[in-house]
Amino acid sequence: MMESLLIANRGEIARRIIRTAKMLGIRTIAVYSEADAGLPFVREADEAIAIGPSPARESYLSQERILDAARKTGAAAIHPGYGFLSENAGFAEAVEKAGILWVGAPPAAIRAMGLKDAAKELMQAAGVPVTPGYMGADQSEERLAAEAENIGYPVLIKAVAGGGGKGMRRVDRPQDFAELLASCRREAAAAFGDDRVLIERYIANPRHIEVQVFADMFGNCVHLFERDCSLQRRHQKVIEEAPAPGLDAATRAAICDAAVKAARAVNYVGAGTIEFIADASEGLREDRIWFMEMNTRLQVEHPVTEAITGEDLVLWQLKVASGEPLPKMQDEIAMNGWAFEARLYAENPAAGYLPSTGRLEHLRLPETVRVDSGVEQGDEITAFYDPMIAKIIAHGPNREAALSKLTAACAGIEVWPVRSNAGLLARVAVDPDFRAARIDTGFLERHGDSLVATEPSEIAIDTAATLLSRKKDGDPWSALAGLRIAGADDRRVRIRIGDHLHWGQSRPELEANTVTSGETTVLFEAGNAWPISLPVASEVEASQGAGDGAILSPMPGLVISVDVAEGDRVAKGDRLLTVEAMKMEHSLRAPFDGIVEKLQVSSGIRVSENQLVVSIVKEEV
Repeated sequence: MMESLLIANRGEIARRIIRTAKMLGIRTIAVYSEADAGLPFVREADEAIAIGPSPARESYLSQERILDAARKTGAAAIHPGYGFLSENAGFAEAVEKAGILWVGAPPAAIRAMGLKDAAKELMQAAGVPVTPGYMGADQSEERLAAEAENIGYPVLIKAVAGGGGKGMRRVDRPQDFAELLASCRREAAAAFGDDRVLIERYIANPRHIEVQVFADMFGNCVHLFERDCSLQRRHQKVIEEAPAPGLDAATRAAICDAAVKAARAVNYVGAGTIEFIADASEGLREDRIWFMEMNTRLQVEHPVTEAITGEDLVLWQLKVASGEPLPKMQDEIAMNGWAFEARLYAENPAAGYLPSTGRLEHLRLPETVRVDSGVEQGDEITAFYDPMIAKIIAHGPNREAALSKLTAACAGIEVWPVRSNAGLLARVAVDPDFRAARIDTGFLERHGDSLVATEPSEIAIDTAATLLSRKKDGDPWSALAGLRIAGADDRRVRIRIGDHLHWGQSRPELEANTVTSGETTVLFEAGNAWPISLPVASEVEASQGAGDGAILSPMPGLVISVDVAEGDRVAKGDRLLTVEAMKMEHSLRAPFDGIVEKLQVSSGIRVSENQLVVSIVKEEV
């Protein structure tokens, strides 16, 4: 076993690797950027070394800085985690050339599976079924558009070098193809340095099912069953579960065998995931499940596999990288119970899922289930990296029991003032369709309005009224009793929750779950956080109408394209510019027909939240 391990990653996965490495007596070395200097993974490692400024390209994506850190600290091995350099064959080769153990897939396997078009051709040759589509070398817009027509809309444009939901666009109409292709290529070039794409048929009722595989240096290759990752938004996973609901034993055996066959086809070593797309319109059937791609690394959702198998996949990685055989063979691996993983993100679902940044002044995560988190209360969520706060993992003897645990865990999450999707996770967990496993990758899009709480419940309003009355007067009734008409006291209280005024009924039996942050009192309800206050006498409810043409950036980020110039005429809905934050693109569009009066930014400029970027005036008629 290796004596020391450098973790070329950050946050939650760095902490996860540190835990297992320390259990094995391995000295751990963390690398960190300026933005991450105060995070827990830096403190928890045996040694930590700074590798550069906050932007990932100047720190976690810098091969030279990481290798230099490994040399300075005498690291015997490097674990890349996931994301960043984990699927970079050139980096893997550089690590091995430096005489350091690479805890990951062989560079040749990374290359073979890293390009989606080549991987699909390889899988076809190995007898693994693949999704119908175009993977040709002709990358002209005309040829791609023609192939999309031949395949039939809707189609999926996917970056050849893509992964993690990046560089992927669904196109429903021919007239949208050019714009979405350009956006996909731009994102792919920025994320992967490769703007080539392929076109696939978009499956109408898709289920995303993946199989965990593991192989050693002695030719042994096993699977650890499947995971269902169908609950997604913008191709990024939100809730995963294992096993996949509705998958019968024969179909499970077929796709797991196909996954092992795929891994063997590239002489795989280490942890990997074979991803399949299933047309679930007629249930999960072997003849309607196709290979999609392989992730040549550990997955974010690996804890659900650990939960149902009882295995530590990081431990397996370290043993295999050290030259040991797999800890278990196929007939020794059993599945026990059911598990869910919910991803807690720093984002605001009620504001179109815009990223949320800032200091976690208050953070309460569940203690009844497994929680893998990269941050603690008091830490900062920045715009430089992925917006994940934590992973909530619940395990039970069956799906219903595991889901009940997940429901309670998500409902008890408290995050402030950073916004989170905890309330959405709690609502998904109790949604009748989700509980009945009527899911596919379009679930969140179809159910979105019902899953996002834009207003507090009546109980929350009454609870806030009760609490604020007590805080104001010390006596729950002194300021509340109104004129007695027909016998009953008028105990209504005018309160502000967020940007809206409400009438609440003070009820002494209600107990509030609140926290005070500065001068703000925050009420928590089923994962949602509501700032509450008593309005001043002259205050009226703020207008929600569309206002003037002052376009503000909804979040801090980088302007990556500007589509208009001063004096341009624009129509309502026209794209004005695009801001990138937390690896996602957000287009700002014209609120009405008009003329661009003032352009405040240019491409390459960083903007802050609520910064004025464009002014539009209505055209005189």
